[in-house]
Amino acid sequence: MRIGVLTGGGDCPGLNAVIRGVVRKGVGVYGHEFVGFRDGWRGPLEGDTMPLDIQAVRGILPRGGTILGSSRTNPIKIEGGVERIKENLAAQGVDALIAIGGEDTLGVAKQLFDRGVKVVGVPKTIDNDLNATDYTFGFDTAVNIAMEAIDRLHTTAESHHRALICEVMGRHAGWIALHAGMAAGANVILIPEKPFDIEKVCAYVESRFKTRYAPIIVVAEGAHPLEGQMALQAGELDAFGHVRLGGIGELLAKEIEKRTGKEARTTVLGHIQRGGTPTAYDRVLATRFGLGAIDAAHEGDFGKMIALRGTDIVRVGLADATAELKTVPPSRYEEAEVFFG
Repeated sequence: MRIGVLTGGGDCPGLNAVIRGVVRKGVGVYGHEFVGFRDGWRGPLEGDTMPLDIQAVRGILPRGGTILGSSRTNPIKIEGGVERIKENLAAQGVDALIAIGGEDTLGVAKQLFDRGVKVVGVPKTIDNDLNATDYTFGFDTAVNIAMEAIDRLHTTAESHHRALICEVMGRHAGWIALHAGMAAGANVILIPEKPFDIEKVCAYVESRFKTRYAPIIVVAEGAHPLEGQMALQAGELDAFGHVRLGGIGELLAKEIEKRTGKEARTTVLGHIQRGGTPTAYDRVLATRFGLGAIDAAHEGDFGKMIALRGTDIVRVGLADATAELKTVPPSRYEEAEVFFG
């Protein structure tokens, strides 16, 4: 077969490891041929390709980002987008696609499969919010980057007797905030799944200062207060209808200063969490996902996403993977609350 590979949505460490796994086994074991589509769904939409052979994937295992490039292009929103993709795949002689991405990328993959395109999905997101898989690659690296940053914030916070807020990624799911906050000993963790009470947050801050230690607050970018407590700013929408987030940390700092009289500063990690070399865990998981993806494509098992269940690599329906997000359950948040204040 001639198989197309693309990476869509936000980049993350481990994407290149997936590409490498797909190509190395696909060429070396099965004898398939590959073509890389550039910049997510824009590639097949515009017929923009690059060679993808053994030579192209040499040395990319430890590299962050993606050699194929990425974008948030949504072909479903473009008139005639699906037909253009099907025409370009046929023109390139592509028999099947391996789409590596998060909920948006795989949502498009599912719709394309429903319209006759042979697709296998691979779950990628630092947010760890894709359903039907225990973990997504990129998450472990993002958590470790955030944890190290919070470790460093502890010492400067205590030196200056400040409340320090660390804003991490997480639009609808607070997995990064939860794991990084617990690992780094944060005094408060705020996640999108549970609207926070600003008065309670301020009480935790004041309680921490009484111990002669400075408070560290970890907040996911999608976290929000109880209705009516704080005014939030609205952002513009991307191609998938998501509001561009950011700014909750700064709003929180101003509110804490106003209510407690204590100095508060914010550090926004932003795209630092997406960049750089992947951890060993993410390299191995991404490689195993790549091997699983080419196995599924070789066997003609399309409309599936490769997933991790326990320690096993399995296949699940794209519909199951994209039906709803995997969010932090109350029981997990309650574990973290033991250490608040």
